[in-house]
Amino acid sequence: MNLLDLLIAPAHAAAGAPAAPSLLSTLAFPIILIAIMYFLMIRPQMKRTKEHRAMLEKLSVGDEVITNGGIAGVVRNIGDSFLTIEIAERVEIRVQKGAVGNVLPKGTLKSA
Repeated sequence: MNLLDLLIAPAHAAAGAPAAPSLLSTLAFPIILIAIMYFLMIRPQMKRTKEHRAMLEKLSVGDEVITNGGIAGVVRNIGDSFLTIEIAERVEIRVQKGAVGNVLPKGTLKSA
């Protein structure tokens, strides 16, 4: 018996070899974690992206829109990747289609 045995209890040999964990139990936690991330993070984001893309495809001249930056106006021209929005009388700006946040109900800007 030496001094180290007093501080740390000596390990006793096991009667038999420990059983190795099965492959299923080893991979169960990562698979469950990936499934939870898919349903809580990835799937909702894909749904929002799909809805936004559908809204941009239905966009037409005369629609009242609000951009992600908070600028509200009426669509006057639609190009492949840009829109022309009239924000005041004879004041028009060009923005990317992706910058449109929402399409407002007709008459919203007149009542404001």
